[in-house]
Amino acid sequence: MRHYFVFLLFLLSACDGDPVESVPVPPTVGTHVSYDLSEWELPVHGRAAQPDLVVGPDGHVLLSWIEAENGNAHTLMSAAFDGDAWSPPRKIARGDDWFVNWADTPHLAATADGALWAHWLRQSAKAAYAYDVVLSRSADGGNTWSAPIKVNDDGTPTEHGFVSLWPQSRDSIGIAWLDGRNTVGGGHGGHEAHGGAMTLRVADIGADLGKSSESELDSRTCDCCQTDAAMTARGLLLVYRDRDGGEIRDIVTARFDDGAWTLPRKVHDDRWKMPACPVNGPAITAKGTQAWVAWYTAAGDLPKVRVARSQDAGDSFSAPVDLDSGLEVQGRVGVAADGDAVWVSWSREDANGQSIWLARYDAGLGKELQRIQVAKLQGRGRATGFAQLVAREGAAYLVWTDVVDGKPALHGARLTAKGI
Repeated sequence: MRHYFVFLLFLLSACDGDPVESVPVPPTVGTHVSYDLSEWELPVHGRAAQPDLVVGPDGHVLLSWIEAENGNAHTLMSAAFDGDAWSPPRKIARGDDWFVNWADTPHLAATADGALWAHWLRQSAKAAYAYDVVLSRSADGGNTWSAPIKVNDDGTPTEHGFVSLWPQSRDSIGIAWLDGRNTVGGGHGGHEAHGGAMTLRVADIGADLGKSSESELDSRTCDCCQTDAAMTARGLLLVYRDRDGGEIRDIVTARFDDGAWTLPRKVHDDRWKMPACPVNGPAITAKGTQAWVAWYTAAGDLPKVRVARSQDAGDSFSAPVDLDSGLEVQGRVGVAADGDAVWVSWSREDANGQSIWLARYDAGLGKELQRIQVAKLQGRGRATGFAQLVAREGAAYLVWTDVVDGKPALHGARLTAKGI
């Protein structure tokens, strides 16, 4: 029963620990390149959380976040970073009927036609976990946004979220989401004694916000783990946490190849038997036919952060490399590829508080080039959410939430090769 302890430890959400000075640990020197860690000043002020970070087709880093207002109102904001400076923050949407959650957060995407896309979650009924995925598009770089459309149209008061977005064509996007329509009557978690399982659905959304090609990709998935997607030379590769009838919750991928989805394949056979959702999804990055997946598992009652590489666009994966292990490991992973290296980020929490870590490996995962403690946090548990990681032009960027005196705020860090 030790896995219950691991799960409960992961869900602890106390946020009022003693202040800890956020001092980065200097990076170690790699084989031929070392990186400097510095603060990345963000255009965000006041109470902010739920960040998202992506790199657009033009190379700009796109950041979004949610600002909490008095009462139930929230505003979704965005800004773009060109490598030197930030654009002015812009409002995407505002509402007082949103579902705002530490783990199920909004995401941004950009298509080659210059459009931006954003999704968020909107309550659909009074039940705590009844919400829909809504999506909006901006044709003018984020100055104005369309009226949102509801992506899931099943009309059930159930969970719909944990979205991934990707460019499907020059002016359309693909979208994947966990869909709880079959869990009606089952409550949070979709227990089959009262309702069906959580499913994974995919669809295309055109420039006119019309939806097409919707289908169910997986009829039984983990209920509340993040999904992620990356484009390979052979098509889009989607990664998520699966769930079988024996409560084995391992990581799988499926690729959209030549107009159809492949059957899901396990990244690795961890055989993690978990009776409840760990709220700890995988992350993926890709370059050509190579893809790297990072994930959290507690198989054998030992929490671990792992990463594995595919050289054939997801048809198969190498044996995983274990980056970290122990009860202090929270997971909440990120992964990004740049040049001939791969970055992986994750979180830890021990008696001294939470910390965010970053490791750099060679592309083949055969050698760890350096390991860095990016920050120590004052917040604890769930309130700090999931750090976001991207890489661009020889630099790695991270954004995370910290909580001080009950107030969330965003922080950023940048790692650049010495001399750049």
